[in-house]
Amino acid sequence: MSQIHIVTDSTCDLTDAEIQEHGIHVVPLTVQIDEKTYTDRVNLQPDTFIKLLKTAKELPKSSQPSPGAFKELYDELGKDGSRIISIHMTGSMSGTYQSANQASQMSDSDVTVIDSRYIAFGLAFQLREAIRLRNAGATVEEIVAGVNRVRENTRLFVALDTLENMVKGGRIGKGKAVVSSLLNIKPIGHLDIGEVTICAKPRSYKQVVKYLMSEFEKDTQGKKVAGVGISHANSMDTLVNPLIEQVKAAGYTGQVEVAFTSPVISTHTGEGAIGFIYYTE
Repeated sequence: MSQIHIVTDSTCDLTDAEIQEHGIHVVPLTVQIDEKTYTDRVNLQPDTFIKLLKTAKELPKSSQPSPGAFKELYDELGKDGSRIISIHMTGSMSGTYQSANQASQMSDSDVTVIDSRYIAFGLAFQLREAIRLRNAGATVEEIVAGVNRVRENTRLFVALDTLENMVKGGRIGKGKAVVSSLLNIKPIGHLDIGEVTICAKPRSYKQVVKYLMSEFEKDTQGKKVAGVGISHANSMDTLVNPLIEQVKAAGYTGQVEVAFTSPVISTHTGEGAIGFIYYTE
């Protein structure tokens, strides 16, 4: 019997229970650490990765799934006429979306590939809307429209505790990192339409929380907050818990979801980083 299948990648912050309950198909990325290759969410968990990251001789490298891996899944899911919606992490940080898109053109199945333009809970929020609409009997076109609405009303900030991994990855110069370290700067970036822009340079955890809360209150004023999530790379005490307290104090009565960020993301951000993500209706 034909149906609508939902496919994503291992950088989403859906829980294992959600993935299993709703039959979500997850195509994992891989991470190479000191010449050993691990499969994200299969034989490499986020908390374990942070420990390996500390002792790695070189900066770990992540790799997107091959087009062949996507095509094989698309062919299998669509062989009975089922349609497929494949939603993935921002194409500006990984070639995953490009691999999925290429595979969709190679497959005979009916596949709609979406670049979420986000990561972590920013991707999870879109997947949940797709799940909700599919379960309510919506068409592919209606689901895509709903996913687009969530994306347009999502905000995502990334706060870094160190620039060490950014230097190793060649994303910034060593000189800038040294200056930031001396000044104890913890840069905050805003991920918008797939691109990260530095928007603040606080010098303490307290200032990080203060800035994030000022943006949250400004963005959500007069609106219904539909979801709040925090992805972190081992920063519960320094940033996550203080931020949750402030979000609750601001009047948000829903659950503030927390997840240990994917190794694919923490490779770039380094230990101590957080992603603060929310969307409104």
